[in-house]
Amino acid sequence: MPEGGKAGKSPHKTAGRTPLSRERVIRTAMEVADEKGSAALTMRSIAQPLGVEAMSLYHHVAGREDILDGMVDAVFAEIDLPPRDTDWKSAMWHRTASARTSLLRHPWAVGLMDSRSQPGPATLRHHDAVLGTLRASGFSVPMAAHAFSLIDSYLYGFVLQELSLPFSGSEELEEVAGAILSDMPADAYPHLTELAVEHALKPGYDYADEFAFGLRLILDALHPDEAPTASG
Repeated sequence: MPEGGKAGKSPHKTAGRTPLSRERVIRTAMEVADEKGSAALTMRSIAQPLGVEAMSLYHHVAGREDILDGMVDAVFAEIDLPPRDTDWKSAMWHRTASARTSLLRHPWAVGLMDSRSQPGPATLRHHDAVLGTLRASGFSVPMAAHAFSLIDSYLYGFVLQELSLPFSGSEELEEVAGAILSDMPADAYPHLTELAVEHALKPGYDYADEFAFGLRLILDALHPDEAPTASG
């Protein structure tokens, strides 16, 4: 021990600074991706807001792929598990709506959610809970797989479309739609004009409502132990 009985400073902890940890590295990486997208993730871009050198991160993560694994798992941890005290449709609705909220909070996540070959504990817990809810409600193993795939295909597809829209909110929608309508030749696209004037530009319209409409159709179409035939 150094003279005076004081231990030497840890290379990962200095006075007044929160020590590095895997959780801090992952959380910071998520913040960087939320702001700049996952393509901007480098060890240096993550280390900078932490106030450390990039090499210091390797004491807590194996590299960029390990960070992506952790980020995806952290998003799954944010998503509510299907409630156990309700019917399966309500449970799937609650879980899927919660997933959409998390994916909109982290726009980079939708393209990564099912891409990881080493899923973390939150990911595995989430998938097991969804399948468990369906199985407990009478879905066969194949039908539970069909239902899970269908629901998540709709979820991810809708979020991708929602994130790519050139407007957010009714005011921006009015501006975008107004500009499109003004540039259209008169009567050239009557059905698009009708959709805009009679539906999208009506007071109270919110594109997000389309999510509930589609999810309701899917859940109503699913039934335990009813798998499609091979020819279907």
